[in-house]
Amino acid sequence: MNNKFNILLVEDEDSQRNAIKGFLVKKGYKVFDASNYDDAISLFKENLIDLVITDFKLKFNTGMDILKQVSIINPLVPVVVMTAFGTIEDAVKLMKTGAFDYIQKPIELDELLLTIKRAEEISYLKSENQKLREQLSQKYSFESIVSQSGEMENVLNIAGRVAESKASVLVRGESGTGKELIAKAVHFSSDRKDKPFITVNCAAMPDTLFESELFGHERGAYTGADKQRIGKFEMADGGTIFIDEVGDIPMNVQVKLLRTIQFGQIERLGGNKTINLDVRIITATNRNLEEMIHKNEFREDLYYRINVVQIKLPPLRDRKNDVPYLINYFIEKYSKINGKNIKSISKEAMSSLIKYDFPGNIRELENIIQRAVVLTRGNTLTLEDLPQNIIEPVYLDYNDIDYEKIEIGDLNTKVEMLEKSLIEKALKKTSGNQVKAAELLNISERTLRYKLSRFKQ
Repeated sequence: MNNKFNILLVEDEDSQRNAIKGFLVKKGYKVFDASNYDDAISLFKENLIDLVITDFKLKFNTGMDILKQVSIINPLVPVVVMTAFGTIEDAVKLMKTGAFDYIQKPIELDELLLTIKRAEEISYLKSENQKLREQLSQKYSFESIVSQSGEMENVLNIAGRVAESKASVLVRGESGTGKELIAKAVHFSSDRKDKPFITVNCAAMPDTLFESELFGHERGAYTGADKQRIGKFEMADGGTIFIDEVGDIPMNVQVKLLRTIQFGQIERLGGNKTINLDVRIITATNRNLEEMIHKNEFREDLYYRINVVQIKLPPLRDRKNDVPYLINYFIEKYSKINGKNIKSISKEAMSSLIKYDFPGNIRELENIIQRAVVLTRGNTLTLEDLPQNIIEPVYLDYNDIDYEKIEIGDLNTKVEMLEKSLIEKALKKTSGNQVKAAELLNISERTLRYKLSRFKQ
C-alpha cells in the first residue's frame, strides 16, 4: 500500500527531520518535509497528503495549530503528533481534539513505522468504504430501478420526494414486487446514505426473538443470554431501519415499537437504561393491515405512526410493459455472473413470459431468467430454457372445489377445511416449496407455517 501513501513530516530540528525522512523514504514512502507551520500548510494544500506527522513544539507554532488547519482543509487526513517527555498531557488533549495518535520522543523508528502502518490501513479502509458507499448509492438509486410503466413512475415519484424528509414510510405490495429495493433507494437518496441501512425480516423470526432482535438484550436477560447484545435499532443509529413484513410483529412487541417511534428511545431486554437513537423507519408488508386492525391483530396507533407516507408497489401482472426490460436486465446481469454470452431471447419465449402472470412477481421472473441463463446451451434463450409451468401454465383454480357438497355447519370449521384444501393444492403445485406456495396464496411464509402447524394438531 505504501507506494501511494504520501507523508508530510513537520519537524524544526534539521537532524531529526532528515533522519526520520531518510528512514521513511527507504521504507518506500514519499515524504514531504517542512520545518515550520507556513511551509507545512503550503505543502499540504499543494500536494495529495495521506498522513501528517508533526512535532508538538515548533518555533512559532504548535502541533495543535497544524492539527486544526489540516482538519479545516481535509478532515479525513490523520495527524500523528511527536511529543517530548513532559508534554504528554498536551498530547492527550490533541487526541481529544482529533489527532490520530501521538509518539513520545526520542522517536523509536519501529514504533513510528507501526503507527504509520496502522494509519495507512485505516485510510485504506475508509477509502474502500467510501467506494462501497458510492457503489451502493449508484446501485440503489432511483435511476437504477428498471421501469418503463406509468404505474412505477408514480411510485418512484413519491419515493423520490419522500427520500429527503424524515417521514416514516410504509411500502406495500405483494411478495417479490421489490419493496426492499424501494426502501434502499429511499435510504441511499437521503442525507443518511453514509449511515447504516439495517434490515429486519419479521416473517423469518420466531415470536420469542422479536424483542431481543429489535432492541437487544443485557447479559442474563433470559436463559442463554450469556452476553450483552446490540439490537437492530442501535445498529441503525443515524441511518435507516427497514422492517420487512411489519404485520408479523406480535402485539406485545408492537407496543415497544410504538414507543420507539414516538420518543426515539429504546431499552434493551433485561435492562433499565434508556438509549436515545436517531433512526428513520421504513416498513413493508404484503398483508392487509386495516383488516388486522379490525381483528385486533395490529395496533391502530402504530399503523398511523408507520403510515405517514405510503408507497404501493403494483404486482408485475399490472405492469406488463416492464417485463421485456426486466428480462433484458436479468439476462445481462446473470450472463456476466456466469461468464456467458447470451445475446437475446426468442420471440416465443418472450411472448410466453409476457403472458404469464408471475404470482411471485419480479423475484420469480429473476429466478426464471437466472435458471435459463445457467442451463441454456446457446446464445439465445428459447422456450426450451423456460420452466414447464411457463410454457404450459397450471393455475391454482379455486373454482374446482365442489361447494355444493359442503354441508352447512360450523363456519369456522368449514373455512378451515377450505383453507387446508387450498394450501394442499398450492403445496402440490409448487412441489412442497413453502415460499412459493405462500406467494401463490398471497400470504406470508410465516402465516403458512402457522396454519400448517395448526392443521397437524
